[in-house]
Amino acid sequence: MSEKRCYYDVLSVSRTISSEELRKAYKREALKHHPDRNPGDAEAESRFKEINEAYQVLSDDEKRQIYDQFGHAGLQGGMGDGGGAGDVFSHMQDLFNEMFSGGFGFGGQRQSRGQDLRVQERLSLRDAAFGVKREVAVRAPARCDPCEGSGAKPGSKPETCPQCRGAGQVSSSRGFMMFTAPCPRCQGQGAVIKNPCDACKGQGLVEKLRKVTVNFPAGIDGGQRLRVPGQGMPGPRGAPPGDLYVDVHVDDDTRFERDGADLATRVRVTFADAALGADITVPALSADDPKATHTVKMPAGTQPGAVLTVKGQGVPRLDGRGRGVLAVVIEVDVPSALSPRAKELLAELDAELRNNAASSVRRAAE
Repeated sequence: MSEKRCYYDVLSVSRTISSEELRKAYKREALKHHPDRNPGDAEAESRFKEINEAYQVLSDDEKRQIYDQFGHAGLQGGMGDGGGAGDVFSHMQDLFNEMFSGGFGFGGQRQSRGQDLRVQERLSLRDAAFGVKREVAVRAPARCDPCEGSGAKPGSKPETCPQCRGAGQVSSSRGFMMFTAPCPRCQGQGAVIKNPCDACKGQGLVEKLRKVTVNFPAGIDGGQRLRVPGQGMPGPRGAPPGDLYVDVHVDDDTRFERDGADLATRVRVTFADAALGADITVPALSADDPKATHTVKMPAGTQPGAVLTVKGQGVPRLDGRGRGVLAVVIEVDVPSALSPRAKELLAELDAELRNNAASSVRRAAE
């Protein structure tokens, strides 16, 4: 390049950036312009070299101070064009180690924790509404007891991998660049098993059925998921285990329909009760009594399909702020068979209701 750019501009950072943030910016820019990710792109290769040169200076406190005071001219002589090959390899080796060990979320083989597990658990409406502690069955790989998870036959132990000498990684050079990858012999474990355990065949894991106690909070609903830390699969080489995720399914209830924290129930009443009004008994959701009921006052003249709302009789809210409402849907029961006397009384009632309606119309017209 005919004229050097400002090192801070090269890394797209401010002059007040901290060392940690500077390192993150370097990784981001280096990965973006890495030659392996931009094959045949001469401009990307040039930018990659420029990025490494900038980081070599700014990551060194003494060099950074000189650069801040005197710019590129202050580095001439002691630094040449930005440092020797040893510095370049040092920075690039750090970057590649993180790339291939999974530090950037791609291309890595190393796991820092065990895999997560998922199970589904069915709850009744009452258990979901008021919460319940339950043992959930989990069938999944677990640590092998005979070998204590080592994979080696009892009385023996894994041996250091002769190819990577226990590092779990091997390095190779490609031109002036150094690459690091998981060891192909030990698959990145750093050890090999010559005498595998008979129980787990050298895997260190066997499938087991175990019970995990899970607390389902009051107000949980179907489709929600609970996380139980540390109850997933064991981590490799002593790493922490993964987590267990429990997907919740709430069974239908014959007495209620649920909508979040609100409940709805349907109640059949007689024509007389709907017309005259009455105290009616409706189902209630109770933590103690599965057959609990609640009394609701139905006003005179209640129409079919009317909804009576009872506050505080729904499902407890998940955030603990009270309960939802109970909506009582009124269904008027029309008899399918009538006695002669009942027909006679209904005819008289019909005539009376028609006279009342006609009188109301006349009064309204006067």
